[in-house]
Amino acid sequence: MSWWVLHVDMDQFIAAVEIRRRPELRGSPVVVGGSGDPAKPRQVVATASYEARAFGVHSGMPLRAAVKKCPDAVFLPSDPAAYEAASAEVMDTLREFPVVVEVWGWDECFVGAETDDPEALAAAMRAAVVAKTGLTCSIGIGDNKTRAKLATTFAKQPRSHAAPFEGADAAAPGVYRLTAANWRAVMDHRPVRELWGIGSRMERNLNELGLTTVAELAAADVEMLRERFGPKMGAWYAALGRGLGDTEITDVPREPVSRSREETFERDLAEPAEIAAELRRIAVEVTRDVVAEGRSIQRVWVKVRFTSFYTPIKSRKLPAITQDPEVIAATALALLEKFEVRRPVRLLGVRVEFAP
Repeated sequence: MSWWVLHVDMDQFIAAVEIRRRPELRGSPVVVGGSGDPAKPRQVVATASYEARAFGVHSGMPLRAAVKKCPDAVFLPSDPAAYEAASAEVMDTLREFPVVVEVWGWDECFVGAETDDPEALAAAMRAAVVAKTGLTCSIGIGDNKTRAKLATTFAKQPRSHAAPFEGADAAAPGVYRLTAANWRAVMDHRPVRELWGIGSRMERNLNELGLTTVAELAAADVEMLRERFGPKMGAWYAALGRGLGDTEITDVPREPVSRSREETFERDLAEPAEIAAELRRIAVEVTRDVVAEGRSIQRVWVKVRFTSFYTPIKSRKLPAITQDPEVIAATALALLEKFEVRRPVRLLGVRVEFAP
């Protein structure tokens, strides 16, 4: 038997949890986010059902924009406790199999397994999740995490949208295999943006180097990438283009390395004194959360989002590890002075990095 990495990704998870407890909404466009009231300002979509997505509604969109695109949608408030409980149901179901489950969030995990038939295992896990939770998932199969994660995107698509793997069953949607054997056939012609971990900004950076496709990135000179993006990240992007990645799966919960708080205000903040007061409050609150966990802080980040949606971030390492809220607040305010505040502010955030 061989070692396989599977990536389990729940389908429209938050919306599906809401529909599970409101079966009458099945088949209707459902939008979840904020208080569920699109008339209130600064509310954003957490998730949308597939029916709502067909109208152009997507995560991160203001609820006011969502209701314009889909006025007949059902808008519901976000309920994190319910999603946490539903996630635990799913993960517990997967743990009943002879596998290792590495949780990455409410709606996804990596699964490590020794098997001679990963498709059969994936099908069994999907069936068990539906039977025990009423929720559905898609599963990507790979020889490492990178390929398994990308395989999930194809598992969610009609088979015609991706080159099939050898022996693929066209009648079995929801599962897809991506390994070294079919990596080039499936990925070479695709834009670099489709790789896991490459966003729009990095896509532009790579395009400036003449690297627009996965094949071009895979063939790129590693030293050129290291010079442009640094020794570590340059090598990582080169490996990403070839589909290389980690194969280790662990069921040990990942220790958080930081904690953050941010707030989008119902009205924009324009007065410097008011901006400083709100930032100070947030800094004190996040510090108290950290101290309550028995942790100490070694670095502070401040995020400012202006009305233009420009969102710079600045950070500073503390001269000494601390648990003092006043020290964190003072550091946050000192960082605020480094921002050019020429427009009103719609969001403030503070993130603190834990000391080892």
